[in-house]
Amino acid sequence: MTTPEFDTVVLAGGRARRFGGADKPAAPVGGRPLLAWSAEAAAGARRLVIVGPPRPRLTPADAVVVREDPPGGGPVPALTAGLAEVRAPWTVLLAADLPFLRAAHVDGLLGAAVRHGVGAVLTDDDGRPQWLIGCWRTAALRTALTAYDGRSLHGLLDPLEPRTLSVPAGERPPPWYDCDTPESLERARALAERPDGRS
Repeated sequence: MTTPEFDTVVLAGGRARRFGGADKPAAPVGGRPLLAWSAEAAAGARRLVIVGPPRPRLTPADAVVVREDPPGGGPVPALTAGLAEVRAPWTVLLAADLPFLRAAHVDGLLGAAVRHGVGAVLTDDDGRPQWLIGCWRTAALRTALTAYDGRSLHGLLDPLEPRTLSVPAGERPPPWYDCDTPESLERARALAERPDGRS
């Protein structure tokens, strides 16, 4: 199957309360900032849109950088801001703290989304959808946002009934692993240092 044209929106804003206000996307794992890992996983995108404050030293030169309104207002305003810059028929939506997500995972999501017709999301080992690792028909996202006045991505995206995609049991480090806390960041660093990806 020919890879469909897609743009990528990486949500890299937020207030990072659990990180004491530190710039989480700039935190290094495996010798690279978290933001760089997410951007590289979507390297096949026609357009990379990063939602968050300007980070000239971290942001790829060809990326489009926008801010959510209000800044730090949450994932739904951030998606709204990012989607305004999307031009492709498909949108890959990612968090900025996914050090083990790779292009092959994004390709798998794209294929599943196209077969489904609306969208696909990655699930964790317990089968829970990871709403910030997904691919969507751009028009479907725009329609959903127009009719939605809530604050959660679950409330926005779950009604679209996306296809769920899991990775092989035991794949380590897991591509859905995100760095929500200082403790999870330190564990990611430890995982990145081990060839087998196991703690």
